[in-house]
Amino acid sequence: MKNALTLFVLSFTLILSSQNITADQLLENAISYHDPNGNWETLRAKFTVEMKTPNASKRTSFIRIDLAREFFSVKATRDTVTTVYTINKGKCNMVYNGKDLDSLSAKAKNMSCNRAILYKNYYTYLYGLPMKLNDPGTNLSDNVEKKTFKGKDYLVLKVTYDEAVGSDVWYFYFNPKTYAMEVYQFFKTDENGREKSDTGEYILLSEELEIEGIKMPKVRAWYYNKDDKYLGTDTLVED
Repeated sequence: MKNALTLFVLSFTLILSSQNITADQLLENAISYHDPNGNWETLRAKFTVEMKTPNASKRTSFIRIDLAREFFSVKATRDTVTTVYTINKGKCNMVYNGKDLDSLSAKAKNMSCNRAILYKNYYTYLYGLPMKLNDPGTNLSDNVEKKTFKGKDYLVLKVTYDEAVGSDVWYFYFNPKTYAMEVYQFFKTDENGREKSDTGEYILLSEELEIEGIKMPKVRAWYYNKDDKYLGTDTLVED
């Protein structure tokens, strides 16, 4: 009876603390869970992402990130084609099947430095979450929402961005007990900045892989918000 009462008190305390938590506190708790030693800012890591999508062959991307030295590289292979995008202190380099490309020959291969920047921003953003929510231009909603999504209860942060950063509205779903990030979701906006409910995607996160002391989601499954249509899964592999 005493143990049951203790468990009840602990559970009730957790519920109350979850109800009263602020957006800043939730983000701080989530970062403490995923990056307890504050390693993100100086991350130097390499890992592989395997992407599987319906009706397409697997794409394998080998990624190297060195944030302190402003270095990013992604080498992607699908079927017989291998491309490499590298950004080193702002300088872009592109390779197609082992051959260095200038801007003109890169264009013929549908490659560009703008795409290199896109890949850099994409991978560092998604694998840098939730730490990246502290970046300039990121605006947390004042209120933490409690939502049930796919049968599970979450604490949810709503995030918008300054115009120069992006126009999408994002929602980040955290486990109310551990503060692990388990889902994120985004919607497009109209010309007045209102969410368009039939746009965007949600991403279900499962399992974890520790990379240089950071707990990163190992598996990400992507779906359309509109109709729950499955888009693909990427799996993180440590090298």
